Amino acid sequence: MGNIILFAILGAVFYYIFKSYSSYTQEYTQEAFKNMTVTKESIGNSELGMFVALVAKVAKADGKVDALEAELIGIMFDDISAIFPEPEKTKAILKEIFAEQKDMPHNLKGVAEDLGHTIRRDKAKQQQFMGFLIQLAFADGEVSQSEEEILQTIAEAFNFDPNAYHAIFDQFEKMMHNVQPKASISDAYKLLGVNESDEMSVIKKAYRKLVRQYHPDIIKSQGKSEAYMQEATAKTQEINQAYEMIKDARK
Repeated sequence: MGNIILFAILGAVFYYIFKSYSSYTQEYTQEAFKNMTVTKESIGNSELGMFVALVAKVAKADGKVDALEAELIGIMFDDISAIFPEPEKTKAILKEIFAEQKDMPHNLKGVAEDLGHTIRRDKAKQQQFMGFLIQLAFADGEVSQSEEEILQTIAEAFNFDPNAYHAIFDQFEKMMHNVQPKASISDAYKLLGVNESDEMSVIKKAYRKLVRQYHPDIIKSQGKSEAYMQEATAKTQEINQAYEMIKDARK
């Protein structure tokens, strides 16, 4: 049952992550990037590339990147790469940056300082980036000491307001406490739109389809109301909870 709650939390984590991130990407459009030459160097030296590097370090801080966490980060790559001239090439580069940077803890401060320098005059952007990273650290249900140390290093490099930092932290802790487990296994099957006799491969396919359906695209979700955001968050929680309940029942 503990795993069910943690994965429900994870769904909420990633919804709020992309909610925070969507405001940042408002200034990025296909038109703005139409003349860009997509290379690993150009992507890696951009704000997006440096931010992906920090996401990788936070995601790996507790020793592993969870399978669902990796899948949802993959959705982020899809959404971001769609605004570039060569989406598939961009996505491959983002994945490569992530894979490399998650195993390079030694350059954390340098990357954070470089990104902090580029956004030093934009407090809203600092807020969005830190919100994303703090929420990501909660993906497994708790923030480890190593995760907290990484977050603190990034916050200092951003010259981020400590009060704002703790406000985001506290908000997410409260949300985690409100997560409730699904009532029954039959409800879980019904929510995913599958039958109890279906193979696990069919259930997984249905689950992944629903994750993508209810996970808000960081571009298309711009301008949506707070009620929409809350409804989508709740739905994402339910989807993850139901899937984990079914997996646990079949072990």
